[in-house]
Amino acid sequence: MDPVTLLLIIAIVGGFYMAWNIGANDVANAFATSVGSGAVTIRLAILLAAVCEFAGAFLVGEPVAKTISSEIVTPAVFETRAMDFGIGMVGALLAASVWLNIATFLGQPVSTTHAIIGAVIGFAVVACGPTCIRWGEMVRIGASWVVSPIVGGLLAYIIYRFGVRRYVLESRHPVFMAIASVPLGLGALVGIVVFSITYKGLPGLRLNFPLHWAAPLSILAGLAVGAALWIGLRKKMWRHGIPRDQRYEFVERWFGHMQVATACYMSFAHGANDCANAIGPLGAAITTLRTQAVPHEVGISPLLLAFGGVGIVVGLATYGYKVIRTIGRQITEVTPTRGFSAEFGTATSVLVFSKLGMPISTTFVIVGAVIGVGLARGFAALDLGVIRKIFTSWVVTIPIAAVLSAVFFLALRSLTL
Repeated sequence: MDPVTLLLIIAIVGGFYMAWNIGANDVANAFATSVGSGAVTIRLAILLAAVCEFAGAFLVGEPVAKTISSEIVTPAVFETRAMDFGIGMVGALLAASVWLNIATFLGQPVSTTHAIIGAVIGFAVVACGPTCIRWGEMVRIGASWVVSPIVGGLLAYIIYRFGVRRYVLESRHPVFMAIASVPLGLGALVGIVVFSITYKGLPGLRLNFPLHWAAPLSILAGLAVGAALWIGLRKKMWRHGIPRDQRYEFVERWFGHMQVATACYMSFAHGANDCANAIGPLGAAITTLRTQAVPHEVGISPLLLAFGGVGIVVGLATYGYKVIRTIGRQITEVTPTRGFSAEFGTATSVLVFSKLGMPISTTFVIVGAVIGVGLARGFAALDLGVIRKIFTSWVVTIPIAAVLSAVFFLALRSLTL
């Protein structure tokens, strides 16, 4: 077998392995709080995530994949050494995957985005020195890593503290307020998802509507779903009645159903952003190895998006339960109303950054959102020991992935000599 064919096989296996690790570690970001609050079982979470992760990766995953595949390293530097670029991307996939596998085994929710970007930097520095890195782009991405968890935490804090808690749980008539707020939340969720799919979506599927078409369509979809749910809840309340001593139980139950919807929303947003961590380098490696030339911009085909989506689902189904337990049950006590607030804030932040082509850390955002909800109840509600361990694993991810990537790059390059 010639070296190029062998490298292509390793690239495909490494891409699937990376997608598997994303599913095993990062999909917990979507359904952990739902499992922690008891709104959904792990088995049902896996089934729902399978559909939503695949849909997000396939329909909205292209912009971030292009960023990772061709905007971190300056391709022109490798024009005379195309094989080094292809080999490096394969090494980056393997390095990030190995570290993620170790972190998942330990139950630590590390950032798959940090892992793959650290790995890309690692091989590039060894191959051609630090000058080939687009440090301006890295500053932009690094800034998004700081901003995104703050945005997610603030959104979750505001939604829970000033929305759910003040206007529903602490009101004199929590059931009536819930009848108004639950349809509003679900309608907003549907509208945002429809907008993300239809506005600058996949041209091949005719999902690239202009703003003046995508915005009204999204608003109408949100209003229709919200109105239908509002009518249904009112009929249910008037038909059965709700005893006064059970009103908070009913509110939490309604928000439990709502939390499942927001978990699906979060899962969709996660697939849109983090699938790129596998298929971005894979697309760059396959294109380079086949053409023996470094692409200035990697085209991400729907087949690659689907491939990454399948790998994520398999990873979740086989190994995702460990990190789900850490986020869903160990940082702070999670109820359906708190879980809804955390997931809605997280998913909205992630989806916005995904449409901007920014490879943010969904792990950072969901942990920030869970902390934000916990802060709404006071510092005593947080387990600072668990948070400290999570932050430590975040700090070491980039250097470990970079070192591993350099090792894999040198080992794989020896195959072509």
